[in-house]
Amino acid sequence: MVKRIVVGAHYGLRDWLVQRITAVIMGGYTLMALLWVVLAHPADRHEWATLLHERPVRIATFLFILALCWHAWIGLRDIFMDYIQPVGLRLTLQVGVILTLLAEVLWSAEILWG
Repeated sequence: MVKRIVVGAHYGLRDWLVQRITAVIMGGYTLMALLWVVLAHPADRHEWATLLHERPVRIATFLFILALCWHAWIGLRDIFMDYIQPVGLRLTLQVGVILTLLAEVLWSAEILWG
């Protein structure tokens, strides 16, 4: 009987694909935001608030934040799995990242819809 030992962050095609999809989402949003800034020349807080008050922009911004957090989680998890050997430290770092990213998503939701 062969015993398989799983080491490192070898999660395969799914995570590779998620990294690429989230990067495309973040890149598309960044291009959209840059295009709007170049074309609209928002001068004050009121013009920025007006833009963020529209539902499609809120949804796009929230999708960007979700993509950013998912992208960051996969990248950091893989780094921790590859380079942090003590299991307790690795688990502590992973829990810290999860809590930080969750707080970012909740805070962003509060800002966008609060």
